[in-house]
Amino acid sequence: MSLYQRLINETQEQRDYLLSSPIIQRCFKGDIQVSDYAAFLTQAYHHVKHTVPLLMAVGAKLPDNKEWLREAVAEYIEEELGHQEWVLNDIAQCGFNKEEARKSEANFATELMVSYAYDAISRISPLTFFGMVHVLEGTSIAMADNAAQSIQKALNLPDKAFSYLRSHGSLDLEHVKFFEGLMNKIDDNEEQELVLNSAKKFFILYGNMFRSLSASDANAIAA
Repeated sequence: MSLYQRLINETQEQRDYLLSSPIIQRCFKGDIQVSDYAAFLTQAYHHVKHTVPLLMAVGAKLPDNKEWLREAVAEYIEEELGHQEWVLNDIAQCGFNKEEARKSEANFATELMVSYAYDAISRISPLTFFGMVHVLEGTSIAMADNAAQSIQKALNLPDKAFSYLRSHGSLDLEHVKFFEGLMNKIDDNEEQELVLNSAKKFFILYGNMFRSLSASDANAIAA
C-alpha cells in the first residue's frame, strides 16, 4: 500500500480526535463568535510563521539520496513565504489589532506542536515533518472551506477575513496532489513508519491546539 493511502487509512483515530475538538464542533453548528475565530487565527499565526524555517531545517537535514525531496522542499519554501502575513491581515479584517497578535505569546499547546516539529526534524528524521504537512494541509482540505463558510455565515465577516482558511481549502487541492506524489515515492517501510507515526502525533498536537483555544485569548489583541 502506498504511503499516502496509509496516511489516510491508519490515522483515523487521531484525525477524529482533532475533528472532535469542541471549537470545531461548535463552528460547524454556527455556534461561534468573532473572538473564537480571532483566537484561532492568532494561534495559526504562531505556527504558520515557523513553516519556512522548518522547511529550511528539513532541506538541510535530508541525505543525498533524497535530493528529489530537497528540490520539492525548495518549491514549498517559495510557495509558503509570507503566509503568516495573510493570517495577520485576516485578524485585522475581523476588527482586531494584527500587531498585537504579532507580539502575543503562543498558547502552550501551539508552542509544543512547533517545538516538537523542530525537535523531531533534528533528533529523529527530517521525514517527520511530512507527517505535520499531512495534518495541516491534508486535513485542512476537508474542513477549511466548510469552516470558512460556517464562520462567515454566522459572523457576516467580509471575504477578506478568510484568505488563510480559503487558501488551504479547495484551492489547495493541487498542493495536496503534489504532496501525495511525493509520499508515494517513499517505499522504504522504516521511512514510511517515520512519516506515519509523525502524522499521528501531529494530529494529537494540532487537536490540543484547538482544545486550548479560548475566546478570552482574543482580548489580548483587541483593537
